[in-house]
Amino acid sequence: MGKKILFSISLIFLCIGFSLTLEHIFARKNVRLSLKLGDAENPRSLAIRFILTNYNKLSIQSWFSLRQVEIVSNNSIQAVFNPSGIYALSGYSYRCQRVGSLQQDHALLLPSDTNDGSNLWEVTFIDFQIQGFAIKGGRFTKARDCTSSSSPAILISLATSLILLLVLAYALNMLIYLRYLDRHYDPLVSPAHFPQLKAQDTAKEKELLRSLEAECYELRSQQLSKTYA
Repeated sequence: MGKKILFSISLIFLCIGFSLTLEHIFARKNVRLSLKLGDAENPRSLAIRFILTNYNKLSIQSWFSLRQVEIVSNNSIQAVFNPSGIYALSGYSYRCQRVGSLQQDHALLLPSDTNDGSNLWEVTFIDFQIQGFAIKGGRFTKARDCTSSSSPAILISLATSLILLLVLAYALNMLIYLRYLDRHYDPLVSPAHFPQLKAQDTAKEKELLRSLEAECYELRSQQLSKTYA
């Protein structure tokens, strides 16, 4: 049967009932935070170790990441988890609403090895916040939130903005095209040309009517001449 651990913690570990051990390893590159539940002097008490690594992504910026989470009981490591995507600038803290080994958690803790019993543990941290470097006055610095870059609301807003931008670009393109058509065909259909066309049509109609009247007059004159004879 799987073992479940549920915490609501903020990690500089100033919580009552917990003890904190801070250890620098490898010339300030790694930090191990040990969180003990119950009696800190009892070796059989449950403890959770957070191993953070400080590294440089860029030459001018230093980052830290949570590299490993260990569950220790009776001085023996019971389970080991490899965190995924838990990192921030060294001068910042990392914060997330849910961090755990379940799929619905915002940041995942992946079992390092299924053979060591890690997959039997279900670990979830609520209101998780951690900082292992550049700590001043026992307070967290500005936090990098795990949902800041992948929040559904932000993604929907970006998609909506993109759609609106495409619609605006299409409308602007159609407006420019219509103005081009208006300028191109304006000389051909300008109202100034209609009077001339109308005058020409009227003159042709008058000529046609005159020719018809002349023909009718000739026919009538022929009929009268035949009757008189």
